[in-house]
Amino acid sequence: MNDRDLNSAFTDAEESPGLLLWQVTNRWQAAQRATLKPYGLTHVQFVLLAALTWHGTDGPVTQKALAGHAATDPMMTSQVLRALEDRGLVERRPHPQDGRARALAVTPEGQALANRAVLAVESCDAEFFAPLDDQTPEFTRALRKLKESSG
Repeated sequence: MNDRDLNSAFTDAEESPGLLLWQVTNRWQAAQRATLKPYGLTHVQFVLLAALTWHGTDGPVTQKALAGHAATDPMMTSQVLRALEDRGLVERRPHPQDGRARALAVTPEGQALANRAVLAVESCDAEFFAPLDDQTPEFTRALRKLKESSG
């Protein structure tokens, strides 16, 4: 224990990986919001649109499968897809094998927007993570390990 009023195992807040991850994540999200603003997309809208565009050629994609791939809450995914559908970027069609499910499809406008926005997002990421230099692959592996162990 330290001599502070907070009963923390850390003597300095900069030692906490959780706090640092939260701070870095907030800065990264702010950079992504600014990058996506000209495209009229929130970050979650972009993630779902890009994921659907990526997987759209693999056959019918259900809302449940998309939410699983993007690691988004199913209810929130539904709301975001509705907003994308209202903008003419995504369509919900009858699923060819499951009468209860809907197959999601990106419209040509949605695909074009996803492909323009992904260039900006990847450029933003490159700039944001540039201070890591050649450590980026190692950092990505560490993040993947955390993702796999927490899910």
